[in-house]
Formats: sequence, C-alpha cells, structure tokens
Amino acid sequence: MAYFNNIRLIGSSHIAKESIEFIKSVIKVGQPDIIAVELDKGRLGSLLSNEQSLDWRIVFRIGLKGFLFALIGSYVQKKLGKTVGVMPGADMLAAIKEAKANDKQLELIDQNIEITLARFSKALTWKERWNFIADIFNALFFRKREMKRLGLENLDLSKVPSEKIIRKMIDGIKVRYPNIYRVLIDERNKFMASRLYILSRQNPTKKILAVVGAGHEEGMMEELGILEKNNIKIQ
Repeated sequence: MAYFNNIRLIGSSHIAKESIEFIKSVIKVGQPDIIAVELDKGRLGSLLSNEQSLDWRIVFRIGLKGFLFALIGSYVQKKLGKTVGVMPGADMLAAIKEAKANDKQLELIDQNIEITLARFSKALTWKERWNFIADIFNALFFRKREMKRLGLENLDLSKVPSEKIIRKMIDGIKVRYPNIYRVLIDERNKFMASRLYILSRQNPTKKILAVVGAGHEEGMMEELGILEKNNIKIQ
C-alpha cells in the first residue's frame, strides 16, 4: 500500500483472499470518500453480471492477437482462481460492493479494454509471439522447473506477492516482452495515474482509495510523482 497526497493506493491480487479482506478492512477503517478501481465500463459490466466469457465478434475491433491473448489470460486466471476458490476480479468486486453499501463515489480509472487489446495486437512482435508460445509450453509441461527458475516455487496464490517478487516478475516481462510491457503495464500505469491525479486535484479535501493490481502500484506511484513535479494543469 502506498500514499500520494489524498490518495491511498492498494496493490492487490485479483484472486487472493488476503486482498479481499484487506480491501474491506481499509474501507471500513479509513472511510474513503471516493473508491477508484482498475476497471473500465465494459469490464465492470462483465464482472457484475458474472459474464466474463469473450464474444468472438470483438476480434474485428481488437485484432486476432489481442483476442487470443485475452482468451488465454482469462483461462489462466480462472484456472488459478479455482485452485484457491476465488473468482478472478473478486478484489475489484469487493471494493465495488463496499462502495455501494457505504454510499461512496465509485470511479473507473482503467483504459477501455478494447483499446488496450487493439494496441496489443499491433505491438506484438514475432519474437514475442515465439517467446509466448515457448513460455506456455514450459508452463504446461515443466511447471515446477519454471516456477523454480522464476523463484516462485513457494508462491502462495491466496496472498499478495511480496514487492520483491512483483518487481522481479515485472522486470522479467520488460526484458522478454518489451512491447507487451509497454502496452499492458506502462501505458496503463500512465493512464490510471493521470485519472487519479485529476480526481485528486478536483477533490483535494476528499480521501481517495484506489484498488489496482499489485503489478501497477510502483509504476503508478512514479507516474503520480512525475505529474506532481510537472504541476500538470487540470482543465
């Protein structure tokens, strides 16, 4: 968890029971005026309706590569979620329910998922495609070896990974998948930090709680610092 002016930023795991309980506790004790979540309108609707399957018709808008990536990512998250008995996105859902139950202002701060996936389709290189296929193969057939190589053999999915593990994973993505890192992490860090910064400047006397994936926390804090240093004007 990190702080910036009137913003309290929680880095959560989308399938960790620990995250759900922590979010509820922070809202109950901290009583924020505004709760912001790492979602856009489309993903919010899917989460609330529990309809998280992908419609193949969006492939024409986001590209085949983006569609396949979303499909694989959704499958992996559901599979991991089943191992710990938590639905993917349960952390965001907990924050949303707490916001509604306590009559708090809810803000969606993430970029439209179709824009992100369309940019992913255009950015993915052949080298990254082959790396992706190789990594999936190794994860399926040499899981223990790969987990050990990544230093994740003792990873507890019911808890949020340590800052050290998160940083190691992010650095690994940056090196092996530079374009994926740029589109899925760096650009979204900038987008969400900008949304939060605007919220903060427009509501200086209100307490803002932002819930994002743990992999975004450090990068977003850096971006908020840059925005503050440059004294970005709010229209």
